[in-house]
Amino acid sequence: MKAVVYHGTNDVRVHDVPDLEIVDPRDTIVRITATAICGSDLHLYNGLMPTMEEGDVLGHEPMGEVVEVGSAVTKLKRGDRVVVPFTISCGTCYFCSKGLFSPATPPTRTPKSPVRRWGSRRPVC
Repeated sequence: MKAVVYHGTNDVRVHDVPDLEIVDPRDTIVRITATAICGSDLHLYNGLMPTMEEGDVLGHEPMGEVVEVGSAVTKLKRGDRVVVPFTISCGTCYFCSKGLFSPATPPTRTPKSPVRRWGSRRPVC
């Protein structure tokens, strides 16, 4: 698949990257049909995020069609049209139970694994 890949401040390029795969029962794979940039993308592009590394995949807040879901996903199915917000939350942790979906608790995955898969070091509740 094609992706926008970070190579350094003011240096992003489109590359072929490996196709996504379900690695966690809560994962969902979405075929992106539309997306855009926002202010946070410009922060990454301009080098204002010190955790960015060469090879990180950029992109968030897309729209698309669900193509695959993990075994624990119950509210989505193949073919559903979705809009993905900037927060990707578990729905079950302390913060999610209080309706506070942005705060991240310690991630359950290594910091680098979601970067190439999701395009960010997504907060995993």
